[in-house]
Amino acid sequence: MSVALKAEGLVKHFPVRTGLFGRATAHVRAVDGVSFEVEAGRTFAIVGESGCGKSTVARLLLRLIEPDAGRVTLGGDDLLAADAASLRRLRGRIQLVFQDPYGSLNPRMTAGAMLAEPLLLHGTTEPAARAERVAELLTQVGLRADAARRYPHEFSGGQRQRLAIARALAAGPKVIVCDEPVSALDVSIQAQILNLLGDLQRRLGLGYVFISHDLAVVRQIATDLGVMYLGRLVETGPAPAVFEAPRHPYTRALLSAVPIPDPAARGREPAIGGDVPSPLDPPSGCTFHTRCPHADQRCRTEAPALEAAGDGVSVACWHWRTIVPPASTRARATRPDDALARLQAAFVR
Repeated sequence: MSVALKAEGLVKHFPVRTGLFGRATAHVRAVDGVSFEVEAGRTFAIVGESGCGKSTVARLLLRLIEPDAGRVTLGGDDLLAADAASLRRLRGRIQLVFQDPYGSLNPRMTAGAMLAEPLLLHGTTEPAARAERVAELLTQVGLRADAARRYPHEFSGGQRQRLAIARALAAGPKVIVCDEPVSALDVSIQAQILNLLGDLQRRLGLGYVFISHDLAVVRQIATDLGVMYLGRLVETGPAPAVFEAPRHPYTRALLSAVPIPDPAARGREPAIGGDVPSPLDPPSGCTFHTRCPHADQRCRTEAPALEAAGDGVSVACWHWRTIVPPASTRARATRPDDALARLQAAFVR
């Protein structure tokens, strides 16, 4: 498949200003050299703890904030080098679905007006054509066409997120960045929204960047996976391969933290010790070495780069060859009977 989106070496450091004149005395290293690709019809999920830089990556991809370094290309066009006119055109090809369906919609606009606005911005000037397209978008996301006359407060949380997805579809994007799109919803509604995203992807050939801290959700939708820690990707690859045999100690610990109902599958689990270091002063060498049970002197002084580890997986760890995933971790990654999977199965058409 063709590459719909490519991010190369994204860097974003936020200055911390103090004193009377607001001088930058330190920098928060929010994103530190992130690279990945998203193919048409596939989903690249980024997972990690809160504060690891996931949402900053989302905003860099749409150029809502300017990176300090790096490149983002959409089908060969450099988004970061585009002027204002070109940027508006390119943003029609990449859209964002926010986490909060309550705060991301204008309470003073009807659903129809919210969907018509991006259509007008991207060239649909005929009112009749806009009205027809608005009705089509609402139907695509499982809402009635007459919902166009309603205001956001008249929708439920799940319906609001459907409306937010319809708004993202209005410009005809090739890539949609989903920043925690189901975390504010009930679990049963999460399953419906995930099914909707999957249906739209199959019908329209969309590429998704799916950002989440919930591994159970990611397991259901991701085809490719990136694990992020302190602004860096520490493991990437096809989602089934990463879930089945995680190479990086941090990935293993994340998977082991997912609860499972079967006591027989529980075993000795790798625990993450200590606290997440401050991004104001990240550790030297491998940023995970302060919490890693396998760390040695090399880890403390040399930062590992992502290297091929088989099955399409890349991992940034000096010791991944000697780390064997425990059976309990593999069971957590592959068991089909978790609660979300059962709920999703009930909604699959």
